[in-house]
Amino acid sequence: MIVERRVVLRFGQDSRDAETHTNLSAVRQDGRCLWTAGDETATIERLTAESDADGRVTGFDGHRTVALADLVPLPAGPDEEADIEGLARSNGWLWAIGSHSLKRKKIKPGQSPEKARKRLAKVVREENRFILARLPLVTGPDGLPQVVAADGHRTAAVLGGHGDSITDLLADDPHLAPFLAIPSKDNGIDIEGIAAHGDRLYIGLRGPVLRGWAVLIEIRPEEHPDDPRRLRLRPVGDGGALYRTRFLDLGGLGIRDLCPHGDDLLVLTGPSMGLDGPVRVVRWPGAVTEDAADIVAAGDLEVLGDLPYGDGDDHAEGIAVLDESNGTGTRVLVVYDSPSPERLTADGGVLADVVNLGAKAP
Repeated sequence: MIVERRVVLRFGQDSRDAETHTNLSAVRQDGRCLWTAGDETATIERLTAESDADGRVTGFDGHRTVALADLVPLPAGPDEEADIEGLARSNGWLWAIGSHSLKRKKIKPGQSPEKARKRLAKVVREENRFILARLPLVTGPDGLPQVVAADGHRTAAVLGGHGDSITDLLADDPHLAPFLAIPSKDNGIDIEGIAAHGDRLYIGLRGPVLRGWAVLIEIRPEEHPDDPRRLRLRPVGDGGALYRTRFLDLGGLGIRDLCPHGDDLLVLTGPSMGLDGPVRVVRWPGAVTEDAADIVAAGDLEVLGDLPYGDGDDHAEGIAVLDESNGTGTRVLVVYDSPSPERLTADGGVLADVVNLGAKAP
């Protein structure tokens, strides 16, 4: 697996002012378009691919911003960030999920020891982080996909804000409940990936990592019968449980993103805590089939290779299978949070990596 080339993602001035392009946390391709999101706003961004004569994607432009508050009710209103960490697309819907995490205040440079100690003791809960949104996709007048609040009987809807978030669901979970009161960067609950297949969603946790095992949650959302703008969960399997947990041996790493590829899941892995690396792409064969295991040993996973990372920067946060018309092999687009200066272009763009999953590094 090698980084084959870099392509530029160009954002509008408002998004650059909001530093969305330097806080990218999620990505998913949708035909000619790319849906992406940053973790410091409550918006989703759409970019459109540019290709060369051979059908290779050379960059993404034509930026459009979608405000989540225009589509679904946000628990804390439109001005608080939603910390969107994952995007998924399936059956005419775009899904967006917040981190569902608490955060501990950072020490600011130059603070006195007394103030630093106080900040480290303060843990904050921001309600917009605790949502899962389902948004209808339609074809716009320009022939490109766009999200809308309603399309006939299909309505934008949200899970969370009524004591029904995913973390509320985990209040009695024997593995995850002890981590609900722990901030994300302290190995607490931290959702960072989502993939859709049929009527099921697969949600990857950066943390906690349990004795080296990463956690994935499977759910089946549906429209709430009392309010079409809300979601509820259907049972998963025959036992009536509203969710299913899976445990993956990723060598002590957490899940940074998930991407469907046929019946497999591509898993972007990285440290659960505030470390730079290592960062790897792993294939979980048959992950979305009915007989997929709940305990997935390292030998049942295929490590496709390592991704580059920096020293305090270039944190890989999102992967998407790249659909190119020129043919051979599987390539994924990788976007980075806290990009290094070398990834920032003079015209306000940011460079993402195109990785060939089938090619081996020299």
